[in-house]
Amino acid sequence: MNGSKDTQLTSISKARTPEEIANFWDTHSLADYWDQTHEVEFEVRAIRRRRVTLAPEVYTRVEVQARARGISPETLVNLWLSERLQETR
Repeated sequence: MNGSKDTQLTSISKARTPEEIANFWDTHSLADYWDQTHEVEFEVRAIRRRRVTLAPEVYTRVEVQARARGISPETLVNLWLSERLQETR
């Protein structure tokens, strides 16, 4: 799928966008289409993540703050660290 005006339809779902593909597979079973599939190989390049250990009492406080904001503790820590690093430039 290349994003041009004449975007190709996917072979099974006949979808044009990732959202349409997702909607199709949310309501259909792969078992019903197994005979139309074929094996493929592909490479995934994932961003390597690093872990930082927090003291349990610090994590608990972060968790409370994150819950109050409706985000995960990991997201909150990343936001706070990014803000702090911007300040130190």
